[in-house]
Amino acid sequence: MYFKLLLLLLLLLLLLLLLFNILINRFNIYLACSYHILCFCLQMGWGDLGVFGEPSKETPNLDLMAAQGMLFPNFYTANPLCSPSRAALLTGRLPVRNGFYTTNAHARNAYTPQEIVGGISPDEILLPELLKKKDYVSKIIGKWHLGHRSQYLPLKHGFDEWFGSPNCHFGPYNNSVRPNIPVYNNSEMTGRYYEEFEINVKTGESNLTQIYLKEGLDFISQQATAQRPFFLYWAPDATHSPVYASERFLGKSQRGRYGDAVMELDDSIGQILAHLVSLGIHNNTLVFFTSDNGAAVMSGAHQSGSNGPFLCGKETTFEGGMREPAIAWWPGRIPAGTVSYQLASVMDLFSTSLSVTGVLPPDDRVIDGLDLSPVLFNNSLLDRPIFYYRGNQMMAVRIGQYKVHYWTWSNSWEEYNTGINFCPGQEVPGVTTHTQEEHTMQPLIFHLGQDPGERYPISVQSEEYRDVHRQVTAVVEQHQKDLIPGIPQLNILCDFSVTAKLSLFCAMNALEDCLGSQ
Repeated sequence: MYFKLLLLLLLLLLLLLLLFNILINRFNIYLACSYHILCFCLQMGWGDLGVFGEPSKETPNLDLMAAQGMLFPNFYTANPLCSPSRAALLTGRLPVRNGFYTTNAHARNAYTPQEIVGGISPDEILLPELLKKKDYVSKIIGKWHLGHRSQYLPLKHGFDEWFGSPNCHFGPYNNSVRPNIPVYNNSEMTGRYYEEFEINVKTGESNLTQIYLKEGLDFISQQATAQRPFFLYWAPDATHSPVYASERFLGKSQRGRYGDAVMELDDSIGQILAHLVSLGIHNNTLVFFTSDNGAAVMSGAHQSGSNGPFLCGKETTFEGGMREPAIAWWPGRIPAGTVSYQLASVMDLFSTSLSVTGVLPPDDRVIDGLDLSPVLFNNSLLDRPIFYYRGNQMMAVRIGQYKVHYWTWSNSWEEYNTGINFCPGQEVPGVTTHTQEEHTMQPLIFHLGQDPGERYPISVQSEEYRDVHRQVTAVVEQHQKDLIPGIPQLNILCDFSVTAKLSLFCAMNALEDCLGSQ
């Protein structure tokens, strides 16, 4: 009897010690993670980095970042367009939940050009708002793209500082064609793209990435000196067509102007990491690099990147449109040189950031992002599906190595017949369709481990097909049962004060786009 009691007490003591160790480790993570940096580049493809197989070896800093951190080959955006993916990143929620979508036929207006007056819902809680609970100072540098009216801008949604543009630079523009895009320093407009912040459309020369880099380095220095925890959201747009690079990088790559822009971004990220080391705060800083959607292959070889072995690109829910390059870096915390095959999403960065700072996520809404802490620190694998959405339509789902397409669509015949092709040189009959084709009764199923290019659907007669279909159907039914779509924030009337300033041709096109999203 005495022996059993002693054994029970020893087991209880061991359990308490284990629990104490777990709590101490978690506390140390919270204590150590004083700084967050998210490098969110624009439409860089999975195949643009040397560490993912790009042969030119022109991304040495990102390759080194991967060697010192963790590489994610199975990392996804939440939408193949830039604005919805940014909304998903900062809310941890699918765009269909947070309302950043339209209900027009092809969801082509699921972004915020100057004519659209919608933006991020005031009911959404963004990451920097939550980080304020731990006294974080937050700054966004670069592209916002979640609404350009005053109520949607970053300083109204938790950011303390902002240097950048409410929209992408798009182009080429001039005043006779379209209002130039403003650049803000906090709430004050300091200039416009193509004017004070000049982009030479002919040569592709612009020093804007260098300005963004200096803003970032200065912010890091200021907060580190003041010993204030910070969140830096560094979102350059140099790789969006028309791509640009500063004079020092123009003509230096083997991949045209796009390659020059990638080289400069790689150099900038290298300088950011080196700056953290020089300040002695690298062991307290979690840095994550990824992209908002796949490479825009429709823009041509010198204006777009590489999606590696994957099908199609931006604006499609094939792998080339939604699988992104991703690297996590935190010296002393994330084991160096590791590769995680976790199915991960840009929404996970929201939940992970909250976890490592000890902030609880909101409990009054569904959060789609997972906490990747077990993956980052222990290289664990978490069971989860990846949903591929366009607008409010679930197009496909991935579970494990299998991807199931319920709908397919690349781009319309109207666009295709004018030379715009979202899958150049990659047409797959019955897969890269030019009308939105339904396959809900007999979905297309691919084994991505054996067929990453989504070219050879598994036979519907096979046992493998039936097993996968059965498994995925249960997951999809549960997802749809739990899904309450948010009110679409981009089905909102056009800003006629903007369209009135355009040329007649451009105004008609802009109004057609706007009214098509009603």
